[in-house]
Amino acid sequence: MRAELLPHQRLKVRDLARSMGTSETPVREALVQLARDGAVEIKPRFYIRVQRLSLADYVDIRDIRLELEPMAAERAMSHMRPADLARLEGLHDMLVEAEARRDWRTALEANRAFHFTMFEHARMPTLVQMLERLWMRVGPMLSELYPDARPFYPDVHQHVAILHALKKREAYALRMAVRLDLIEGGRNLLRRLSEMEGGPFAQEAAARPRPPTLALN
Repeated sequence: MRAELLPHQRLKVRDLARSMGTSETPVREALVQLARDGAVEIKPRFYIRVQRLSLADYVDIRDIRLELEPMAAERAMSHMRPADLARLEGLHDMLVEAEARRDWRTALEANRAFHFTMFEHARMPTLVQMLERLWMRVGPMLSELYPDARPFYPDVHQHVAILHALKKREAYALRMAVRLDLIEGGRNLLRRLSEMEGGPFAQEAAARPRPPTLALN
């Protein structure tokens, strides 16, 4: 989920156990669960490797997130206090600064922390767990492609729009900002995935009705 691994990277139980300071049994159990979640691929006696998402897989995951993440954000809104909003602002600043110095790993970690700091205030642990699994499947692909397919926003960065909506307690604006963050932020990623699969840019997958630009005043 933090984008520390790459697609098709081979994993060794012994090395993972050593790095985490635990025995091999819980590592094997965790890998089996990750395989069920679609994050890793296990071929007995041959390899365990990180799963690579196809364009279709990514679009499926994104479309599910388009439904779940606005709900999580709206539920979180009423529980967020000024200190929580300040924390989100700090994480967004960290993301912008990391991108400026081309520190992609820190940028990805800051982006993940921004969203899940907000989601956790929804006080819906089952929903947060579902989102964690979805983000976990996308993480390795982001680690590989982020430098060439990082988000581009034609207007204001959608994190700024999210923060504005949270401060104003505007539920509709918040839901739209979260959706646009996924749609606009993922457009370059869709293009790169399509290129990697030898096909044209998936216009149908990328196209979504765009609501009016939010006025931040």
